[in-house]
Order: sequence, then structure tokens, then C-alpha cells
Amino acid sequence: MTQLRRVVLATHNQGKVRELAEPLKALGVEVLGLGEFPEVGDIIEDGTTFADNACIKAAAVARITGLTSIADDSGLEVDALNGRPGVYSARYSDDMPLLEGETRDACNIRKLIAEMAGVPDSGRTARFVCTMAAVRPGLYAREQALIVSGAWEGRILAECRGTNGFGYDPVFLDEELGISAAEMTREQKMGRSHRGCAVRALVRAWPAWLAG
Repeated sequence: MTQLRRVVLATHNQGKVRELAEPLKALGVEVLGLGEFPEVGDIIEDGTTFADNACIKAAAVARITGLTSIADDSGLEVDALNGRPGVYSARYSDDMPLLEGETRDACNIRKLIAEMAGVPDSGRTARFVCTMAAVRPGLYAREQALIVSGAWEGRILAECRGTNGFGYDPVFLDEELGISAAEMTREQKMGRSHRGCAVRALVRAWPAWLAG
């Protein structure tokens, strides 16, 4: 049996590892998470775009592990907020104190709802964006990386709906299905989401990138 080529997905989230492992295994690739590499510490992602941060993380992990690395960065872009929170989605409400018992995700949503107050439905368009980058050891120039993106169009709700998911899912409405991201099953979300789109784009581009 041919040995699988090993790559590192720059995450400790085993769910993310599994969703990429199955399609890449068919291409002769074994996907490992950062749990296999305790030598990889925190990586400062100080880019101004999703692609910047994905490349920064993938290059850092490739340097440390000596293996091809894949990393992603994602966030929410709201048209009425000129694209905010964007790359700052996870720390959008860092300027606000948490309420008693409140999580950072819930605080981010509270700030978003407040900033969108009074915006009519027609102006509440938004999208989740995910960019993935693959970097090979020693080939760290931006033009040598494989960079793909996926987007999920929707609209910001005035209040939370659903208990599944995480982040901004409860206030992100998929207008085609008529439900929030937090009301979807895992399978529905993977089929619709920005991350699912990015994963499929990565798998399509992978053979040509490796051959190039």
C-alpha cells in the first residue's frame, strides 16, 4: 500500500481535521492536527486580510514541522458596517466588558445587534468568508502558496435564533433555507458554509498545486 503524504492542518479542532481528512485521503494525503505537534506554540496573526493570516499561520507551521501545512482564517463581513468585523471577528467586542456569565461570542453578537439597530432588512446583507492557504516547507513566498476562498451569503438578524453552531451563527440568516446558521444540522451547514466551500476548492486545486 502506498504511504500517504502527511500534511498538517494548523488547528487543534479535531472536527476541522476530520472534515478535511476524508476528501484529501482520496488524493493520497493524511491530515494531522496540531495536537500531534506540541512544539508549535501560539502564532501571531497580524495580517490585514484573511489570506494574510492564513498564509502567516501555514508558513509558521511548515517551518516548525517540516511538513506541508494548511491553515485557514475566517470571519463575518457586514455590508452596513463597511465590511466589519472582518479579520477582527473573533475579537470584535474586545473593547466591551463581558456581562456576568457572558461568553465572548455572545458579547460579539450583542455588539453586532446594537450596531445594526435601525438598519432595514434590505441593508442587513452580510457574508461569512473563509480563506485557506497551503504552504510547502522552504517555499514560503506568497505566490508559491495555494490560496482558496469560500463565501456564504446571508443577512443579519435582529435577534438570535437557534442553539447549534458557534460565533455569529445565531444571527446569520441563510435566506435560501430561511433558517439561521445556528438552526442547521452539521450536514446542512457543511453543505452551505464558507468553510465547506473553501475545503471543496482546496481539494479541487490540490493535485495541480502539488504538481506545479
